[in-house]
Amino acid sequence: MTTTNYQSWEKTDLINEIHRLRKRKKYGLVWEDKPENVVEQCKTELPVLEEVKDKEIITDPDKPVNLLIEGDNYHALSVLNYTHRGKVDVIYIDPPYNTGAKDWKYNNDYVDGEDPYKNTKWISMMHKRLKQSKILLKKNGVLVAMIDNYEVHNLRHILEEIFLDKDIVITVIEHNHRGRAKSNFALTHEYAIWVLPKNIESITRKKEFSNDTVLNLRRTGQNSLREDRPTMFYGIIIDKNDKIIGVTNTLKDKNNAGSITVDKNHRIILPIDKQGTERRWYYGAERLINEKNSGNVFAKTQRGRTEIYFKFSGKPVRRKSVWIDPKYDSSSHGTGLLNKILGKDVFSFPKSIWAVKECIESATNDQNALILDFFAGSGTTGHAVLELNKQDGGNRKFILCTNNELNGKEKELREKGLSEKEIQSHGICQAVTYPRIKKVIQGYHNGKSEVNGLGGNLKYYQTSFVPAGPTDQNKIALTKKATAMLCVKEDTFEEVKTTEQYKIFRNKKRYTGVVFDYQAIDDFKKEIAKIDGKFSLYIFSLGDDTFDEEFEDIKKKVKLSPIPETILKVYREIFKLNSK
Repeated sequence: MTTTNYQSWEKTDLINEIHRLRKRKKYGLVWEDKPENVVEQCKTELPVLEEVKDKEIITDPDKPVNLLIEGDNYHALSVLNYTHRGKVDVIYIDPPYNTGAKDWKYNNDYVDGEDPYKNTKWISMMHKRLKQSKILLKKNGVLVAMIDNYEVHNLRHILEEIFLDKDIVITVIEHNHRGRAKSNFALTHEYAIWVLPKNIESITRKKEFSNDTVLNLRRTGQNSLREDRPTMFYGIIIDKNDKIIGVTNTLKDKNNAGSITVDKNHRIILPIDKQGTERRWYYGAERLINEKNSGNVFAKTQRGRTEIYFKFSGKPVRRKSVWIDPKYDSSSHGTGLLNKILGKDVFSFPKSIWAVKECIESATNDQNALILDFFAGSGTTGHAVLELNKQDGGNRKFILCTNNELNGKEKELREKGLSEKEIQSHGICQAVTYPRIKKVIQGYHNGKSEVNGLGGNLKYYQTSFVPAGPTDQNKIALTKKATAMLCVKEDTFEEVKTTEQYKIFRNKKRYTGVVFDYQAIDDFKKEIAKIDGKFSLYIFSLGDDTFDEEFEDIKKKVKLSPIPETILKVYREIFKLNSK
């Protein structure tokens, strides 16, 4: 080999080595990315949304519409990257903990403890989804992820790599005070990893309670008598352990407490002081139950007399990094609560609703916040949002994404001769998530009592697909399937008019128009001329033509976008992002 040839070879080899080193991760996680079927699928098929109309729940048209999306969360996040880019205030997720207990699947196979690629698969799965979720967060949005010892360090490294411009903070929550048997220690805790904007006080202050802010619920002083507020004179029912279990109706007749039937294990406490004066409670019956459920109202017996006390908030303080309280117990306030709602044990390890509520409250004070959970499971996050709205009259919205995994029951159900539709009705989304949210919204029967519904609205969607090839036929197919996505993007669900050539939808503030055939533009313009309001208008085009000239005369009324190009552009960005 000549000196010149040797130098040329050496130079080429050096260049190749530099390229190799540049591609190598300098710091943090290094793992062998495992191809995932649902990601590869997007090379040949594009995800869209299809509404399941018979699962719609509307209790108040003036309230916000919440969303439940059934499908793989990678596909759901792909759609949301088009409909909700930069719109989400809080992302709360409780991903699989990767314990090896066959509690999650990768490429349709359960991942068990003997799988040599267990950690690699989990990291690959989480990395792709978290990269998509970053695009959905508002600039000052907050992400919180629950995790335990198995993957806490890997998850932190993933978040540090993706959210380079954010602060990553870990807090500890005691979710099982009894402890889970492990070698050396009984594990009682799990972690919440927070992704927070830098140099901003993002975490809200907590209203602290102390012994200095505990008062008797029986009112004293001015306007404290029964006749001052007759509706505030009712009985509080407690059991033999001083636990408040309910209330009576307002007692309208004098000295009628004796007419109320109570068994030997229960007592009724009235707002009557030691002198026998009939007074009234500070709270009405409904608020008392809410405050009791929050742990702010309790009974206490001293020297043979039982009194009812209430706690009220003191000075707001910084939240602590370790959360310890019986209300975070996932057995009592997660599994126990879910079993009461659905009447059976149908889901493993749901979170305590109190823990989820406090995470949301910690992340934002905004009563109009949008909360996303793309590992929705049993639907605790949606339930928590509805309870928060009920408590303070807020208009928070949630988006829940979960698959309809059958947890290995497919063979058994098919052997019973069930149809495919009947089989799918036993999946997580259809048998657990949706029924829970429906009952929480509308109310449900719990043993001997009725639990009032919290109210709210819900739209149910399933992910569907259209061919991804860049042909005119495929673009037409995507446009026809895109209507549900456009309504979700614009938050306009009320149908105004539908023809073969165009559709019009609305909410209380604006309209959405979808024109499938540009030759129908004149007819569409005549129709919207009758309507007083602003329009987001999507017009089918094989390219990116927005037909500005045709709308020049009403350009102040319409905002034009070509479809499917605006959708395809987002999808190209997402799939390029996950190919890196």
